[in-house]
Amino acid sequence: MKSTKIIYWITTGIICLFSLGAIQMNSKMAIEGSNHLLIPRYLALEVSIGQLIGLVLLIVPAIPKRFKEWAYVGYGIMYLTAFNAHLSVGDAIAPFGVMSLVFFALLVCSYVCFHKLHPERK
Repeated sequence: MKSTKIIYWITTGIICLFSLGAIQMNSKMAIEGSNHLLIPRYLALEVSIGQLIGLVLLIVPAIPKRFKEWAYVGYGIMYLTAFNAHLSVGDAIAPFGVMSLVFFALLVCSYVCFHKLHPERK
């Protein structure tokens, strides 16, 4: 149980630290990145705001389980969409595709540990 809790907080912490980059949603680099991936500006802003909301939902322990599960769904869709977007524009799989899949794996690990720590009540 203790190792599960440690793995949960490490994986969740890494995901949330990565999500802090969404604070720079109006930076020149963020705008160039979304243009490179052919993502409309309004969608890039929505994804950044969603990341910040998901960060709060995942990291605050007092948030109800249902909200945390929807945050996991949102992050999962975002990471898989990022993988697809990089492949669509012809980016190399090595740095970009692998990174989104690694974060997706961290997300799945965090999700599994979350459910081990908070089992369903019958």
